[in-house]
Amino acid sequence: MKIAFIGLGNMGGPMAQNLSKAGHEVAGFDLSEEACKRLESEGLRIAGSAEDAVRGAEAVISMLPGSQHVEALYLGNGQSGLLARLPAGTLVIDSSTISAASSRKVAQAAAKLKVPCIDAPVSGGTGGAVAGTLTFMVGGSADDLERARPLLEKMGQNIFHAGDVGAGQTAKICNNMLLGILMIGTSEALALGVANGLDPKVLSEIMRRSSGGNWALEKYNPMPGVMEAAPASKSYAGGFGTDLMLKDLGLAQENAAAVRAATPLGGLARNLYATHSLAGNGALDFSSVIRLVQKPHC
Repeated sequence: MKIAFIGLGNMGGPMAQNLSKAGHEVAGFDLSEEACKRLESEGLRIAGSAEDAVRGAEAVISMLPGSQHVEALYLGNGQSGLLARLPAGTLVIDSSTISAASSRKVAQAAAKLKVPCIDAPVSGGTGGAVAGTLTFMVGGSADDLERARPLLEKMGQNIFHAGDVGAGQTAKICNNMLLGILMIGTSEALALGVANGLDPKVLSEIMRRSSGGNWALEKYNPMPGVMEAAPASKSYAGGFGTDLMLKDLGLAQENAAAVRAATPLGGLARNLYATHSLAGNGALDFSSVIRLVQKPHC
């Protein structure tokens, strides 16, 4: 299949590569020249623009930072958006994490042009993107999901149909709100143990195998030196940025306000990540939030 992949960052780049390795004809594009050059050197075909990338494509996949970027790409101003350039029947898969309202707005515009569109945000981090083991949370019709499934299966292991358009985004912000909360809780517990003289590796293993066990302790320990492959052991480089977590927690709070749901811990987590970002840590992996609760000598 001919695929246009828009957004070649830490997540999108490996996803596009996995599709290419699976035998699909992929044309990628990103506003970052550095990202384009790196992926081109690794064999991915790079288009000169998003418009060039979608020319002749049977499917368009996007992985962009936020709602405004997705709306600008697909809707533009009047007829200048990408949707207007797609032939009827072209499949659109947006894997960005954005508001459910934005997903519905794009999908409604696509429907008028007879362009099937699903929201399919992901979980699994950069490691999952590289390994092709992502989890997709899909919003859209069952028929459109089945058409997209052969592509999603080349990028992930778990594919869930959350409901109609926008439901994938809702599932994603629920997941990421919980992730942000549990990372802060895990950081507090580890910092408390270290302040009392415990070995963070030993404490992590104790909690991992006890009732406090969670994803951070299993795969993404926030304490440097505990997990060699985790961003914490790489000066918090790469991974999932603090500002991206802050964005997702903000989306969760906006949604909670809209449906009048109580999310006190989600609100507290958002404020703590905002404090961490304002201190100059926005580009660091979100697990660096442990620095908020560590004693200065740690």
